[in-house]
Amino acid sequence: MAINDLPMLAALRTKMQWHQERQKVLAENVSNSDTPGFRPRDLVAPKFDSAGQLTASSAGGALPMMMTSASHLKAPGGTVSFAEDGRTGFQTRPAGNAVNLEDQMMKVSANQMDYAAATSLYSRSLGLLKTAIGKR
Repeated sequence: MAINDLPMLAALRTKMQWHQERQKVLAENVSNSDTPGFRPRDLVAPKFDSAGQLTASSAGGALPMMMTSASHLKAPGGTVSFAEDGRTGFQTRPAGNAVNLEDQMMKVSANQMDYAAATSLYSRSLGLLKTAIGKR
């Protein structure tokens, strides 16, 4: 087994990749803060079990279908729940834009700190493993 195939390191790599993708989505939200009708988006965080493996709900294979609009077609033979943005306290501008720059910038900052923590854990774990096998 290669060092990079360890479940904990794979979980850290997945988490770092998720933070990179989330940064792109948050940057799109900020860049479209003046676009009429734009709704901010965000990613769902991956969930890991105690062994460091992705759970079925975040692995992409067992996600339930969600309707984001009442005009969407229902899946044949399946139940579909309607996804609502349950957040309150933020106003939608007259042009239909719902981006709150302060909220988005707080998310960007938290995302950056979480990415830095995951990167630090990953590099230190690799350093410990290299020391343990005598490569350093």
